[in-house]
Amino acid sequence: MTEDTDHDGRVWLGAPAFPEAARTALADTRLRHNLRHATTTIRAKRLDATGEVPLWEELREAGAAIKRRSARHLATYLEQLEAGVTAAGGTVHWAADAADANRIVEGIVRAAGGPDTERHEVVKVKSMATQEIGLNEALAAAGITAYETDLAELIVQLGEDRPSHILVPAIHRNRAEIRQIFAERMGEWGRAAPDDLTDDPKALAEAARLHLREKFLTTRVAISGANFAAADTGTIAVVESEGNGRMCLTLPETLITVMGIEKVVPTFTDLEVFLQLLPRSSTGERMNPYTSLWTGVTPGDGPQDFHLILLDNGRTDVLKDTVGRQALACIRCSACLNVCPVYERTGGHAYGSVYPGPIGAVLTPQLAGVRRAASLPFASTLCGACYEACPVKIDIPEVLVHLRAKAVEAKHDDRALPTPEALVMKAASTVLDSPALLAVAQRAGAAGGRLLGGRGGRIRRLPGPLGGWSATRDAPAPPRESFRTWWRTHREER
Repeated sequence: MTEDTDHDGRVWLGAPAFPEAARTALADTRLRHNLRHATTTIRAKRLDATGEVPLWEELREAGAAIKRRSARHLATYLEQLEAGVTAAGGTVHWAADAADANRIVEGIVRAAGGPDTERHEVVKVKSMATQEIGLNEALAAAGITAYETDLAELIVQLGEDRPSHILVPAIHRNRAEIRQIFAERMGEWGRAAPDDLTDDPKALAEAARLHLREKFLTTRVAISGANFAAADTGTIAVVESEGNGRMCLTLPETLITVMGIEKVVPTFTDLEVFLQLLPRSSTGERMNPYTSLWTGVTPGDGPQDFHLILLDNGRTDVLKDTVGRQALACIRCSACLNVCPVYERTGGHAYGSVYPGPIGAVLTPQLAGVRRAASLPFASTLCGACYEACPVKIDIPEVLVHLRAKAVEAKHDDRALPTPEALVMKAASTVLDSPALLAVAQRAGAAGGRLLGGRGGRIRRLPGPLGGWSATRDAPAPPRESFRTWWRTHREER
């Protein structure tokens, strides 16, 4: 079984549907060990960091309230953001879908490179939005090379792999595997890894630093995502842990930011809430090592040409769903992934999407369409751990159940004829809706139970297709007298 992969570029979906992909992942013992070790460590750090905040629950509610307000007045805040960025010397572009955004980025890169430039290159700081639209692949097809500068993203790129975690894209790799990837592939993309490279984390980080330094100093265009954007000031915010983002955001001459429209918040002061919620929920830190804020361009300081691409790519469709729109409040902290028992055992690749884990199970079907990701809403135990961990209180279990109903309805709509189960449910609905029909059914059930020879109040074997039910469990025999009949008989006595 496979998901429908004939998509329009909204998100990428792997060929196998989740049940099949998860079965393969469960058989990979090394993957399960890597995931268990990483998620257990991150969970412990997050609990320590959030436990330090006396009013953590109030902080969560504040973040959720800001996100609800942003969603209700999204058009207003986006217009304010555009005005603020433009007034500060930046340029705002509106992208309806992935193809639109990729075309805009390609045009800016070519213009920034100049007519005499034969080789076009860009450096990138980690961005979920650019992964969602397949920007790297689109640029490569246009002859433009994109270099990932986040350490984990670099590992994924050199290994010709796909991210499997929102915060730690290479969580499925251990350090021995990373050393092998660096030793074999770094030279193909630039400066080669040292011949004596070991799998010591410091040595691996140093190899990546030396490999990337030349790109930071010579590349004229950088591409980033955005964690937040303040509508009232036109300020963009990016938080990260390694400093690669700071290099991308300050050294190149041209900076392009691709941002999902849901990342806007009403005011600059709202950032004080999210800059407390995000680091504690994601890395278990009190604050991010690097928090970069910029508004348009500043003469003589940093990039002198700033472009903000506001990406829709299905988000306005999600807003129409009063239950499903909660998913757009996500601040990409990955807390839900780290507590999910399903993710811990299958990893992110099984979800076939840029957005893995519980948030991917509710966001991908809405962005890509339920028919194209019909199995993802069922990739959950509905234990509720994701809701308890979410810093902005997205009720992921509620959305999962909501999308499961949509997936079932879509499956039924695609059938020329109703399934036997659907016919049975329709018949049951008709009977239960009519007191007279229900009374007839109860009498027939009681007679049928006697004919089937129920012993001890149980029917051991049902006939025909119903045998699949009784083969694995005892079916209770219908009572000889229904409650309605008993009530009519004894009502006068009472």
